[in-house]
Amino acid sequence: MTLVMASYILTGAKHGLLLIPSPFHYGAFTSNPSLMDNESLSDMKDHYQPSKMNISYVKDYPSIKLIIDTITSKIEFITRQRPDLEELRKQEPHMFSVIPNKFLPNSKNPCWYEEYRGNTTTDPYATNSYALYSKRFRTIFDYLRKVFWNHLYHYKDKHYRLRCLPHFYIIGQPKCGTTDLYDRLRLHPDVRFSAIKEPHWWTRKRFGIIRLRDGFHDRYPVEDYLDLFDLAAHQIQGVLQSEAVKERGTTNNIIIGEASASTMWDNNAWIFFYDNSTEGEPPFLIQDFIHAFQPNAKLIIMLRDPVERLYSDYLYFASANKSVEDFHEKVAESLQLFENCMLDYSLRACVYNNTLNNAMPVRLQVGLYVVYLLDWLTVFDKDQILVLRLEDHASNVKYTMHMVFQFLDLGPLSEKQEALITKSPASNTRRPEDRSLGPMLPTTKAILRDFYRPFNTKLAQVLFDDAFLWKRT
Repeated sequence: MTLVMASYILTGAKHGLLLIPSPFHYGAFTSNPSLMDNESLSDMKDHYQPSKMNISYVKDYPSIKLIIDTITSKIEFITRQRPDLEELRKQEPHMFSVIPNKFLPNSKNPCWYEEYRGNTTTDPYATNSYALYSKRFRTIFDYLRKVFWNHLYHYKDKHYRLRCLPHFYIIGQPKCGTTDLYDRLRLHPDVRFSAIKEPHWWTRKRFGIIRLRDGFHDRYPVEDYLDLFDLAAHQIQGVLQSEAVKERGTTNNIIIGEASASTMWDNNAWIFFYDNSTEGEPPFLIQDFIHAFQPNAKLIIMLRDPVERLYSDYLYFASANKSVEDFHEKVAESLQLFENCMLDYSLRACVYNNTLNNAMPVRLQVGLYVVYLLDWLTVFDKDQILVLRLEDHASNVKYTMHMVFQFLDLGPLSEKQEALITKSPASNTRRPEDRSLGPMLPTTKAILRDFYRPFNTKLAQVLFDDAFLWKRT
């Protein structure tokens, strides 16, 4: 079978949510373990022995097909109303007071100088929530403390620190290969990333979500997020203060990336912080705020067959009693929950419904790629978004990385540098114990193909490419 490469810049009063037990679920009801999002590349290449057909699950198909038909009949892709800038300012006044509306002209990456008012005895990272709540980040901040004072800029008896935001974001999706893309891209000499791969700040930490199961903590201020780019900012500052830039007026070409795989889709926190006067649809989305500060940001999306993505997601996050039968039951229950929502709410309201998303045993909604993509296209131009397929990345890493380099306008590489990036082993491979479970049941796959089909059809139309129908996978 030949895989066609498809990677390019884009062209072109309600009732309460009814959650009832599913007649197709035979095991214990468990909530969605949406904690952190990790992705896999090599599981695209796994080969399994065919699973045995379970007759009882085959009998489920006609009943579940009726549920899918109901969902399909309710699908409407309606363009959302984009909020204006003043509305955004009212929601996040502190964020707007910290991030300026203009950046340094001699840096490709968005950076600015911020006055530092602390003294030499002050710990600049003493209150950083990433350091306080996670032991694994403390080593990073210990290093930052040691070098912090060496990178302050002195001007007219004042101290300034260079602050930076990412130039580009790898925004999704989970279990679609973003970890592998991140690991390869950070090997480019002109690319730096945040101190931790997935800060999840825009989607979770700024709302005080550390782990969804633990409820809310204190909100992480934007300063904590900016601290994660200090290592990269120090290197950019070194370039800006070099003689080449000062004398010849050249530009810093180092760019920073951020790779939280929740950025594209996770708006679950909105209901707790924003006015619910839009019939269940969030009045503000993550992209509204990113665009307000960075209208020129670049966005990279890696997608895969949503059916296989869901199974990979289940294998990664399910903690116990994993089996193809258990996956089938969880799919059936999730579909009924989604149908219940669609009977009373719009597609967008259901996709961003926190109650529904936490109740579904598997994350069906993450594979509704086109819903999220269309919402991002309400604020960002088509040429600012690069969409890739994991299937293509798995079959031709070199071509995919060249597409990314071109999209980010990165400089040329030596043969040795390119070989290091393109020939390194795949990241975040599927665990041996998960591989031993084999593929999902054929009936489960048929059910999921039916469910995702109308969304894939719309996605292929938006992207002008039938490869996103995933007919050959």
